[in-house]
Amino acid sequence: MTVAPRKLLLSLIVVLALVLATVVALLLHTGATPGARSADAAPASTGGGLGPNVVVFDPTMSESSIQDQLNLIANSQAGNEFGTGRYAILFKPGTYGSGADPLVFSVGYYESVAGLGQNPGDVVINGSVDVYNQCNDGNQSQCYATTNFWRSLTNLTVNVTGGSAANVTGGSAAGVTGGSAGADGCYAGTDFWAVSQAAPLRRVHINGNLSLMDHCTGSPDWASGGFIADSELAGGTVTNGSQQQFFTRDSSLDGWSNSVWNQVFCGDAGAPAQSFASDSGDQGGPDSYTTLSTCPVTREAPYLYLDATGNYRVFVPATQTDSTGPTWAHGNTAGTSLPLSSFFVVRPGATVDQINAALSTGENLLVTPGVYDVPSSIQVSHPDTKIVGLGFATLVPTRGNVTMNIADVGGVNVTGLILDAGTTGSPALLQVGTKGSTVSHAADPVSLDDVFFRIGGATPGTATTALVDNSNDSLIDDAWIWRADHGAGAGSWAGDRSDTGLVVNGDHVTATGLAVEHFQKSEAVWNGQHGEVIFYQNENPYDVPSQSAWRASPTQNGYPAFSVADSVTSFQGYGMGSYSNFNQGSVQGNLNQGSAVHNAMAFQAPHAPGVQFHDLLTVFLNGTGGIDSVIDGTGAAVGQSSAGPRDVVSYP
Repeated sequence: MTVAPRKLLLSLIVVLALVLATVVALLLHTGATPGARSADAAPASTGGGLGPNVVVFDPTMSESSIQDQLNLIANSQAGNEFGTGRYAILFKPGTYGSGADPLVFSVGYYESVAGLGQNPGDVVINGSVDVYNQCNDGNQSQCYATTNFWRSLTNLTVNVTGGSAANVTGGSAAGVTGGSAGADGCYAGTDFWAVSQAAPLRRVHINGNLSLMDHCTGSPDWASGGFIADSELAGGTVTNGSQQQFFTRDSSLDGWSNSVWNQVFCGDAGAPAQSFASDSGDQGGPDSYTTLSTCPVTREAPYLYLDATGNYRVFVPATQTDSTGPTWAHGNTAGTSLPLSSFFVVRPGATVDQINAALSTGENLLVTPGVYDVPSSIQVSHPDTKIVGLGFATLVPTRGNVTMNIADVGGVNVTGLILDAGTTGSPALLQVGTKGSTVSHAADPVSLDDVFFRIGGATPGTATTALVDNSNDSLIDDAWIWRADHGAGAGSWAGDRSDTGLVVNGDHVTATGLAVEHFQKSEAVWNGQHGEVIFYQNENPYDVPSQSAWRASPTQNGYPAFSVADSVTSFQGYGMGSYSNFNQGSVQGNLNQGSAVHNAMAFQAPHAPGVQFHDLLTVFLNGTGGIDSVIDGTGAAVGQSSAGPRDVVSYP
């Protein structure tokens, strides 16, 4: 999802602070090192051996110093959508803020905020941790959350307090960190997490109200998707508001306000009842709720924590089946604790040869914040290897290589990474397993958690496919696979090139919280047997130049957003949506009025008894043309005369 380009206005004080921070950073660390790109202006690190952009807070520190550091980072990252700054913000066990003096701060691009306790209750913030709208004009009449990507909050408790205009940072015309004077009191008593894709909440306990939109700063307040897992949202209501789609898994809820097009719940105590119908999303129609009482197979993301002696460790949660509610609700999460000594800590300056040498001896990887050029493939060959990224560490292939290749082994976890395409075309960014393998990994599956892929945006890019998953029984949990609709290389059909976002060849693969957007051919291709997808979000490519340039065959206009191969006899899909905005390469609002572009169907699958879809929908967002059917000719068209949603409750 995109909005018009923004002009960010920073105050003189913030600019001076950033200049000072740059000088400090340059004195402490030389950014331009082999294998890593120089970072944007950054405050001094307190992360020690965890890298230059890891900031660790201790409850013995003064709250004013913590607040100042958080505000500095937030303001530097608020509009830094495609910059190189990356930050892991870590809180040691203890309590921060109070009812009388709450700690209230916002989270910008490429900030991962996490508690360092073993459980969420070990780190308590009295205050709020917020994401606000971004605004395009001084009148705050064009304010959205639709590009609030690449940030996270995990493994801590927030006792929601504060949040009035007097103690919320920012409020510039650009909506840098929200909380304008015109919103006096609106933010009080609510934690705001107004985000779209690649902005997960994991292992959080929020006591109080949570809003997934920012209704206090300007309008129209749009938001476009998000992910919550393994969390307890208690003592208040979750305001969905304008969130077009959202996925919530294995959590506990006290209330959920409404739906828009596609709200999916899986294993959530207190979730709304199943209500998806043929007229869901229509005015006066039922809510668009897809609710599964349990989740089939899940494994929570590994996370960094401090043990009782103050040493860093990584906890790896165990695989669950038929799960419901948070893993920590009745004690410690089941799983395995690994010492940091078992990890090769990847810092700016590390080479691929060093990384592969560590992997070849069975070491794990902890990738510290940064943008890393990768001139040859990272090779993961040992079972049970853990690859944990901090601060949205980003890997970019530079020689047309596959960025990371995982052998056909079990138990590998990859979490917290962005994989960007390079300017020289790669066959894939991440390849998992061996195509055609019959090896079962059901007892110890590969899992990809909070792993995000970009073709363009930060830099022009090209890759045939972003993610190829050949591993049987693997788990994909919270993946956004994106060919950029704005940023570098976007807006031109010949710019950022990529045919397909996801190809699944493995059997028994489960995807929970999957988004694949804007690719140039079939966007997600599912070839494996016995697959399951719970929540899918898609936008067709915006920049199709003409219908003749975009046909799956001479008789089929466009390409499906999700395609199940004719050979597949068993598949289940729940809560899956696809939207169109064909602007034919022109700026939205100044459309090329040539022939309209149509997609014959959003979803394509064999008409087999074992291949089943539940709660499908299409929506026309803007532009010309539209989507002519929901799945295989079933379901009405959406277009300029009928925006939808158009719903198919079950298929076949």
